[in-house]
Amino acid sequence: MIKRRQLLTAGALGSAGLVAGCECGVPSSGAAIPGSIRSRELKMVTTWPKDFPGLGTMAERTAQFITEMSGGALTVRIFSAGELVGAFESFDAVSNGAADLYHGAEYYWVGKSPAFAFFTAVPFGMTANEIMAWTEFGGGQELWDELAAPFNIKPFAAGNTGHQMAGWYKREINSIEDLRGMKIRMPGLGGDVLQRVGAAAVSLSGGEIYQALQSGAIDGTEWVGPWNDLAFGFYREAKYYYWPGFHEPGAQLSVGVNLGVWDELNLQEKSIIEGACHRANHLSIAEYIHHNATALDQLVNDHGVQLRQMPDDVMAALARESKIVLEETAEISDIAKRIFESYKTSLEKSQAWSRISDEAYMNIRRNVFSL
Repeated sequence: MIKRRQLLTAGALGSAGLVAGCECGVPSSGAAIPGSIRSRELKMVTTWPKDFPGLGTMAERTAQFITEMSGGALTVRIFSAGELVGAFESFDAVSNGAADLYHGAEYYWVGKSPAFAFFTAVPFGMTANEIMAWTEFGGGQELWDELAAPFNIKPFAAGNTGHQMAGWYKREINSIEDLRGMKIRMPGLGGDVLQRVGAAAVSLSGGEIYQALQSGAIDGTEWVGPWNDLAFGFYREAKYYYWPGFHEPGAQLSVGVNLGVWDELNLQEKSIIEGACHRANHLSIAEYIHHNATALDQLVNDHGVQLRQMPDDVMAALARESKIVLEETAEISDIAKRIFESYKTSLEKSQAWSRISDEAYMNIRRNVFSL
């Protein structure tokens, strides 16, 4: 009986030790136990305006998760666009070590390589669920790592806005002719497609858009969707709100970690950062679906916004040019070609499944059911 009690006591103490070890703190002596989390402050730069709903708060939430999951050992100091560097300078700041992480959209870095756009959104490409599937299980993450490594970056998905709107326009679009000559804010490969149909694509950070629309520097703009567009007040400057967005059917946002910093982290610290990004990604999809629905109702019923569907012939013309843009992008480099082929294969598989799952169900629900 004594021996049995001794064994049970020893087992209980061992279990307590395991639980204590999971608190992941730094020992009082200050010496890090192998595998434990070491105290460190990380600097995060973002491409978003400070405290901006969804986008800015997504970065803040990711930082918060890192701190909470590390038991306070890892803290993240956030610099919104313009506070430490400009929005479009975030990539270089992390690449050269001036900052440790960025939160942004990969298609802002197409000047480094057009292939970065595949990891945010491409015209007529993947939805939020599809790009998540490709990134996590279809080989996308490995190709993304390979693309970013020469720039000293380790990337992760850390948010998604879901399907975006086609944007705000000061005059109606009834044919492809109406787009010709228009100055439209649209970054990434979507902007390249607009150029091919005769529009002038302009790349502006979020904080620059309203003034450009107000001054007439641009004739139209896409940004995100009802929630974020309402926050910027675009309805005060442009009357027509068009759907659907061809350019960003599921815009994936990202965290990029300086590769030197990443390599210094132990497995536990890396797992915390990766887990925080995954958690932020998951919550953002739910958040955008919820808030977009509410904001759309406000835009239409409180502010008199006129919703317009892009004409079929306009969408068909944009689709034709999108295919050319994507194929040309694939020919830029070997890595771009391999990313395109992987993306294309995953999209084809996703489409075959969604045709008899989500698409079929939503069509039936719309036609035969209501609460």
